[in-house]
Amino acid sequence: MSRPRAPESCPRVAECNTSVAERSRALPSAARALPSAAERCPSSAELCPSTADPRWAAEASRAWCGAGRRARPVRVVSGPEAGVPEGLRPCVPDLSGRAIRVCSRTVQAMIEVLAKLGRGPVFLAGEVLECVITFTNPLSASSTSASSEMLAWASAQIHCQFHASENRVALPPSDGSKHDVQAENETVFVPNRGERGQCILSTPPKILFCDLRLDPGESKSYSYCETLPVDGPPSFRGQSVKYVYKLTIGCQRVNSPIKLLRVPFRVLVLHGKATRCPPCTHRQAAPCPADTLAFFPGLKDYQFPQDEAVAPSNPFLEEEEGLKKDSRLADLATELLMVATSRRSLHLYNISNTRGKVGTFCIFKTVYKIGEDVIGTFNFSEGDIPCLQFSVSLQTEESIQEEFQRRRGQPVSFTMHARHQESCLHTAQSSFSLPIPLSSTPGFTTNIVSLKWRLHFEFVTSGESAGTCLVRGSQSEAVTWTGVEQMEVDTFSWDLPIKVLPTNPILASYVSQFSSTNSITI
Repeated sequence: MSRPRAPESCPRVAECNTSVAERSRALPSAARALPSAAERCPSSAELCPSTADPRWAAEASRAWCGAGRRARPVRVVSGPEAGVPEGLRPCVPDLSGRAIRVCSRTVQAMIEVLAKLGRGPVFLAGEVLECVITFTNPLSASSTSASSEMLAWASAQIHCQFHASENRVALPPSDGSKHDVQAENETVFVPNRGERGQCILSTPPKILFCDLRLDPGESKSYSYCETLPVDGPPSFRGQSVKYVYKLTIGCQRVNSPIKLLRVPFRVLVLHGKATRCPPCTHRQAAPCPADTLAFFPGLKDYQFPQDEAVAPSNPFLEEEEGLKKDSRLADLATELLMVATSRRSLHLYNISNTRGKVGTFCIFKTVYKIGEDVIGTFNFSEGDIPCLQFSVSLQTEESIQEEFQRRRGQPVSFTMHARHQESCLHTAQSSFSLPIPLSSTPGFTTNIVSLKWRLHFEFVTSGESAGTCLVRGSQSEAVTWTGVEQMEVDTFSWDLPIKVLPTNPILASYVSQFSSTNSITI
């Protein structure tokens, strides 16, 4: 019975035949009757279907048993030395006559991409965002299927995505084309691919690397740094519009689609239109306040003492040559914010309606940072009209600019962040404390929407006199005050505008909903 052989036209079969023939010289003559590698290797059978013949299994099994030897697989050396394509292994029979496949193919491993914002996910506009991006081949070097992995390129870019409610905002049609689906061979890096809304701001993309090779267990890290624009909107999620900032990292294998890793973060912007300031012409440890006010024009509305040092200084520390000016300006802006919101000035307001004076309200300042408490006091002892109840609400007013309103004269949207309510009949003095959430957005204005903060007061006053009656018992009993069952009341409201500015970004990072670490597997 002759052994079937593969056609000589198959190069893989010829290479395997040569390798197996050299090893079979040391075997007994009965074992030399084994079929060729093409008949044993399923890979060869797939390439040359004519070589797949089941007759070789029984014949080879009898040959091995006749020689009195245990069946041992003959391993074909893979790699450039033997000239056999990688992943090709022969199959040999066991003593029962069944064919054992020892042909293994290399399993393509995955690459883990990890992006970490070292300081936290909250930044002040004008600061430098730093992100460390690590690429790792997770397979261990001792793994049988471990192999080196290749990435063609990786790039990073910051963009701000804008989304508006169609029922409230009327926007002109966008000229940009949508990028929802990407072809497999496309290499165009579009950070906002597949996202809703419009990209209204983006920084120039930066290439991290080209042709990266990672051995099993190896990882490489790259640092991405970019200055956040000061002329953009803040991060905001309102009832009508949304502004979302993201750092997008795109990477691609050869002949594979681009994979995107999005790292959301929060940006705090000072109230007012922002423009870049001219560079300082003299060397100094910190930028002058005039330059900072030009860099953050939202601070121009507040008075700063000329003789008060608002920038941190340490005579034992020398200025580093590589210290970036934008970073120094952001640090000084934080100090200026502290000065602007820490100055106290007594503000008194008379509370009255059409019938007379109800009382007075006292507040010590009207400029706050997010995270602070709004504290106020009432004095009803000087009023002519009894106040039965009052409530104070901390609210934001979100209004759409007239040219972008869906309907003319549409109402303004209000959001309540904190509220205090108290019954105050026969109360001479009272107070309240309303916290400004760290997760809230400071006041700002863009060409589409404006956000303002206010204190909304509601008072319930008596329409009659004291509104109580005195019930006396016997001489031995105590005097008891009893409220009337029905009373005529008047209600009126009052709004007091306040200003809310950003705070230290590190403090806001503690309550941020965003994570400092994001990852993806490609």
